Amino acid sequence: MSQPAPSAPNVAQRIQELRAELVRHEHLYYVLDAPEISDAAYDALMNELKRLEAARPELVTPDSPTQRVGGKPAEGFRKASHSRPMLSLDNAYSAEDLADWDRRVRELAAGLPVAYMAELKMDGLSAALRYEPAPNGAARLAAGITRGDGQTGEDVTSNIRTIRSVPLSIRRELLQKLSLPEAFEVRGETVMSEAAFQRLNEEREQQGLPPAVNPRNAAAGTLRTLDPCIVASRRLDFYAYFLLVDGDYWPQGQRATLDALDALGFHVNPHRQLVSTLDEMTAFIEQAESIRAELGYEIDGVVFKVDSYATQQRLGSTGRAPRWAIAYKFTARSGVTRVLGITVQVGRTGKLTPVAELDPVFIGGTTVSRATLHNADFIAGLGLRIGDWIKVERGGDVIPKVVEVVHDSDHPRGKLSFSFPLVCPECKSAVVRVQGEVDWRCVNADCPAKLRESLLHFGRREVMNIEGLGEAVVQQLLERQLVKSVADLYRLNDSLLLTLEKEVTRPNKAPKKEHLLGPKARAALLGEIEESKHAGLARVLMGLGIRYVGERTAELIAGEFGDMDALQRAAEIAPEKLERVEEVGPQISGAIAEFFAQPANRALVHSLKDAGVGMTAEKKRRSEKLAGLTFVLTGTLPTLTRDEAERMIEAAGGKTAGSVSKKTNYVVAGEEAGSKLNKARELKIRVLNEAELLALLENGAIPDQA
Repeated sequence: MSQPAPSAPNVAQRIQELRAELVRHEHLYYVLDAPEISDAAYDALMNELKRLEAARPELVTPDSPTQRVGGKPAEGFRKASHSRPMLSLDNAYSAEDLADWDRRVRELAAGLPVAYMAELKMDGLSAALRYEPAPNGAARLAAGITRGDGQTGEDVTSNIRTIRSVPLSIRRELLQKLSLPEAFEVRGETVMSEAAFQRLNEEREQQGLPPAVNPRNAAAGTLRTLDPCIVASRRLDFYAYFLLVDGDYWPQGQRATLDALDALGFHVNPHRQLVSTLDEMTAFIEQAESIRAELGYEIDGVVFKVDSYATQQRLGSTGRAPRWAIAYKFTARSGVTRVLGITVQVGRTGKLTPVAELDPVFIGGTTVSRATLHNADFIAGLGLRIGDWIKVERGGDVIPKVVEVVHDSDHPRGKLSFSFPLVCPECKSAVVRVQGEVDWRCVNADCPAKLRESLLHFGRREVMNIEGLGEAVVQQLLERQLVKSVADLYRLNDSLLLTLEKEVTRPNKAPKKEHLLGPKARAALLGEIEESKHAGLARVLMGLGIRYVGERTAELIAGEFGDMDALQRAAEIAPEKLERVEEVGPQISGAIAEFFAQPANRALVHSLKDAGVGMTAEKKRRSEKLAGLTFVLTGTLPTLTRDEAERMIEAAGGKTAGSVSKKTNYVVAGEEAGSKLNKARELKIRVLNEAELLALLENGAIPDQA
């Protein structure tokens, strides 16, 4: 006989009790690794809650434990802008690198406190979690966004919600205790544990699929899977390390930030320590390396962050990384394996790169089967033959590289020498080597390999950000001659994409052809191509593949010239103007001038304009008052921060440097100026105070010294 339905107040009360109990057990299991009940007991509580919520759907809330996994698979992820850029970190690879960074920090801090939070550098995928006010005064998870290119990521909220170590809501009393508003942002690393990675590969093996390469790639691929049910089954984890309010870092400092995140219920790595000296930093690194194999998840180094918020503000950031943090990368892991062959790849600039095909070797959590050999001179310098045994390292635990040939009684020399090709392996055209350079290049402008790599480069996230323009699509576009340049991407339509096919193998049947892209995938790709028209001048410059023009240089050039026409005129008529751009010297300016000197390249730019691709940028306003002058700042100025003073100097055409030399024109000194002031006096360099600097900025001159 069925039980009578409980009354409404009793149901509501029981639902609240179950939710609180389940959230507590999730925190114990997934964050503290200290479960109090069995999986079966947990499942019983969850099933009871599901039954009650099914009976009273009006009581279901987004932060209920039953709502972590929900809905049908998504059709795609929308783009989302970050509240504050998610910058990269500069790297240190040796004790000397770390000491140099520590010295620079202390000089730039100019008397402000310097101590560092030492944290493990987890090898995963960065993400930002946004919390917004809930009706009951709590904070509720509203969005989860991948790092993307640092400015824009993908909204993967439905997948983030499946991660059990991510709180779906945070109680009001916890926020009040920390004086936090209901709206804030948490940043951290999404990782896959070694146990979860092993389970995943066991499942893939049972399904006849190739194994995932490493936990980091598996975590990244999982987080971008469209089906939340699949994501939930992979058991990802999230470790928090930053807390932002109103788009800025929490002003209590990094140690207090980690403690606050811990109190809020986030998974915070327990291996952390406040350090003040190089000896303490080195000791933490050694300790991290000693426990690395026992952690149960991948790390590839240690991160040091200045603890004080005020000191962080004084140090500021470069265009790509904060000056107040650095990643110390562990020594590369290595292995010995045999060279089975050498292939030559052709890049988008026509450069021929030899690649060693290796007998697969497991190094640092990844199976390595290929490694770059850079160029013909590198091979000759090693004396490398096919069949040789070699030592391979994963530099920074990421990029495989050949270190040396191993020749002993256990590792005999190979017998087959390698001759660098005299023709392009793709199009059979002649290859040339410019005097003074080490690389051989294909000279054929229509080489299909160059076009293939150009298209893949053009679509990359950090360039034009065309999601879906992968190798399979590009290969089909080329085979069907639908594109002959990157500009042809903007002439694609649904009918043309419908012609792309893939071959599907079937058990005991002949393979059959299917559409490579379904209707939604075609619409998504065309939408991405259309959206890329608004990427701006800097991204277009990167997409054109001009030699030596990377992200930082492209942004500086775009800010200087403002539009493509102005840049092209300078390149063709007055190349010396290019060298007025910060960090642009003769090599880069020569490459830009050479690019625009080619009629085919000018035609490509024209075709992109005709397709509606925007080629403008906000022009950096600057005067020429301080052109040719170099400044060094030291000490604390009365009203200006160091970043503000540097920006004002650079906006007036001047340059700033970190150390005093004979090339320095002025040293700007404030309170507690250090060794730079003494150096300026030794070299008899004019020293300015803040008032004199402002006068120079306003009038282009300063009063004569008495």
